[in-house]
This record gives sequence, structure tokens and C-alpha cells, in this order.
Amino acid sequence: MGDISKLKSLTLILMGMLLMVFGCSQNETDENKLAFPDDLPNFIKESDFETVDWNKKAVMFNGNMMGNIKKSGVIGANMPSLNNNQKWMWHLWGIDSIGETKLTVVGLHRETNSIHPILTSGWTMNLGGENNGADAHIPSSVNIPVPGEWAMLLYTDEKLFDILIFEINE
Repeated sequence: MGDISKLKSLTLILMGMLLMVFGCSQNETDENKLAFPDDLPNFIKESDFETVDWNKKAVMFNGNMMGNIKKSGVIGANMPSLNNNQKWMWHLWGIDSIGETKLTVVGLHRETNSIHPILTSGWTMNLGGENNGADAHIPSSVNIPVPGEWAMLLYTDEKLFDILIFEINE
């Protein structure tokens, strides 16, 4: 009788451990899942976020611009931008249809895996002409809701154009 009781106890312990392992891995999956806002433009794909390289940080160039040299850069990204309407000026290289090209900016917060609009005017705006050596530019007002590492996914005419990685803590 003692052996059967031990076997039942051992079985219950093993089943409990399996439930804990399965439950923990299920929670981990839920925590890593992207939170898509309801109003996110429909051309944004989950696979776009899988291309984010958090090690490819934006660098300072042209004296006051942060970004990826000769691809995209922002004046103002090194200024305090948390929870205030900070002015940023976006610059893009390799844009042919100036005045007709739309820029969409999508922010991904690394720690929370949440997606946010960064522009205070909505997700998308029309790009303007040449400025500061770039083929196109546009001033904007931005609001970064929480501190931390941010991936700014830039889309031109509904196609992923570039990804800027910023550390924004103030």
C-alpha cells in the first residue's frame, strides 16, 4: 500500500510540475506578443517588426541629425521628447517622388513590445522637398509615451523604408 501511495504522490507532483512549466511558457508567449492598436494602418505587417535589429542604434551625423547615414535621420531626436509635443524634422534619402510620397511612422517600445503612433497628427503625413542634403523632409510634432528603447519603423508609400533605433529616457 505504501508503494501505491508514493506512486500517486509522485505522479501528482510530476503533473503539477508539467502544468507549471506549460503555464509559464504560455505566459511568456503572451508577454512577447505584439500589441497592435486598432487604428494601425492595414499595410503594417507583423513580419516588419521581426526585422528590427536593436543593436543597430541611430548615430549622430551631419552635426545635429540622428539616424542611419544616407538613409534616414531626425533633427530633434536627441532632445527631451517624453510626454510632450517635441518638434522633430525627418529627413530621407533615396526618395524620387517628392511631394507625392507619404511617410508613416510606427513606434515599437522594446520593453513592453507595444506599438504606438509617434506623430501627434496621426500615423502618416506627406513628405516635402529637399533639405539638409536629404532628398525629402518633413517637420512634425512627436510624443513618446514612455522611456526606453524605441524602434521607429518608417514607411514610404506603404512600404517599409527604414528602421531607426533610439534610446529615449527624458
